[in-house]
Amino acid sequence: MTSPPMINDIFQWDVKAWSTALPFWEQKIKVIPKGNALELGGRQGGLSLWLANQGFNVICSDLSDSEVTAKPLHQKYKLANISYADIDASAIPFQDHFDVIVFKSIIGGIGRFGGMELQQKTFDSIHKALKPGGYLLFAENLIASPLHQFLRKKFVKWGDTWRYVSLSELKSFTNEFRSVEIKATGFASAFGRSESQRNGFSIIDKMICNSVVPDNWKYIAYGAAQK
Repeated sequence: MTSPPMINDIFQWDVKAWSTALPFWEQKIKVIPKGNALELGGRQGGLSLWLANQGFNVICSDLSDSEVTAKPLHQKYKLANISYADIDASAIPFQDHFDVIVFKSIIGGIGRFGGMELQQKTFDSIHKALKPGGYLLFAENLIASPLHQFLRKKFVKWGDTWRYVSLSELKSFTNEFRSVEIKATGFASAFGRSESQRNGFSIIDKMICNSVVPDNWKYIAYGAAQK
């Protein structure tokens, strides 16, 4: 079981909401051979930390400066089974290579510059890079409710250019995979202005919102897709 301090280092921001994906992923990871893994858009490399701790040989990647940005976190845990590479998620230079590929919150940014076409290209690139039977594990920002959309444009500096995706688009993007599971979570947590506020709102989500709010109004999707 992943410790609370490591969970904080894995997710880093809005931890209570995004870490909802972790128990689901940990069930999937049990059936995946402990072979090659790739994190896309890793930034500080939180998901690489998680995969390496699970016994995978991990490539932690981002568009640029992957090692400089992510290595300090991995050194903190003294993990040796992580290497680094600068990789464009829409053009992964591997084929039939990885047992698992992971990402968190990268598709909106990819769509910011390349639209829906480049977002689809990213999922196609992931599919190509996975071994037959390999898994994509992911978490991504959703377009969410009209209120979320309004507040992003008003308070988030990239909120009017980020191409947030819908649940139906995620299902379309993963159409080439043989099996796909996608879940949605989080409504109120997004409105917190500090981590302590987001933690408090996450309790409201857990107790009320996740049960009564429609999935297409929630702001986080997480899931698994098998090649």
